[in-house]
This record gives sequence, structure tokens and C-alpha cells, in this order.
Amino acid sequence: SPGFLVNRVLLPYLIEACLLLDEGTEKEVIDAAAKKFGMPMGPIELLDQIGLDVGLEVAEMLRQNLQATIAPLPDQVAELVEQEKLGKKKGEGFYKWEDGKPKKSNSVDTSNVTEELIDQLILPLLNACAECYRTEVITDLEKLDGAIIFATGFAPFRGGPMKYAEDRGKSEVKGRLQEFASNYGERFTPDPYWGQ
Repeated sequence: SPGFLVNRVLLPYLIEACLLLDEGTEKEVIDAAAKKFGMPMGPIELLDQIGLDVGLEVAEMLRQNLQATIAPLPDQVAELVEQEKLGKKKGEGFYKWEDGKPKKSNSVDTSNVTEELIDQLILPLLNACAECYRTEVITDLEKLDGAIIFATGFAPFRGGPMKYAEDRGKSEVKGRLQEFASNYGERFTPDPYWGQ
């Protein structure tokens, strides 16, 4: 179903952002990397918009019901939920919110966002798209791209995640995923789609 597709594709992207945050990358830098790629907002801000409680619930449901390797959300998310810091709807989550906008620190340097950081965020999303296509959750690449653009705001000028991957080259995407899998773990294991 469309809702399943969007959740399945978005979740690895959001989890990777939380893992980066957990490892010490500033939330403003993570969000700046996504925006540099072309996303309308970064994944940390997006999680605050969705609601951390909703994100946690969807993550646990998908992890329980899928055979795919999906990393758990870091404990920090559950801790914020326990403290009722659910995001925008409560005025605080990862960010504090005022007048419907997140208060971002001006002291964090976001000018040196690397391609490595962008790939670390975007590749899990591409890999999830590939898996959804390969397992026939959706059987039309253009519809997959359209659904992800319209539902998530995925960098529209890139034509959608699968168009972006095609333009970049399947073998290049696979190689980069393999490199990340050896550096960061099995959550980056390339889907068999990339070898076709």
C-alpha cells in the first residue's frame, strides 16, 4: 500500500539521521546535509514534525513485521518520548519550536557538509526503494519515484530516488553501499536489485 511504501522507504533515512546524532553529529549539520541534497527539510526536523512518538511506533512496527535489516532507533528517541518531548506538537523534541518553527543554533557551522554525510543519509533510502521494487511492493519505478517525491518531498529536481540512482549508476550505488556496509554495518548491505 502507498502508506507502507512511504514508511518503509523513509524509516531507514530517519534512523540513519538519529544514529548520526547519537554518534555526535550536530542535528543542524544533519539537516543541512539533507537540504544540500535537495530535501525540503532535514530528517531531524522532519521527525519533530511527524512526532517522535509516531516515528518510534512506526519504526517498531516495521522492524517487527519485516525481514529486512532495519536498525532500531537509538534510545535517545524513546527517552525524549518518555519526557513528553514529542516534537513540534509539544513545542519540543530534538528542537525547541516557537511559532511553528524549529529554533536552530546559529553557532553550529553547517557550511562544510560532506558528500560522505549526504550519502550516509540518502543511501539507506535508495536501498529501501530498491527492495520495495524488487519485492513488488510497487512494480513501476516512475510511480515509486512519484510517490516518494509527493509524500516525502524527496529532492524533486532529481526526478525521484530511483531516477537519481539510475543517473548515478547502479554499480556506483552498490559500490558505495558496500563501502558503507564495511564501515558502518549490515544496515547498508546492498539490496540484490543493485546487482541486476
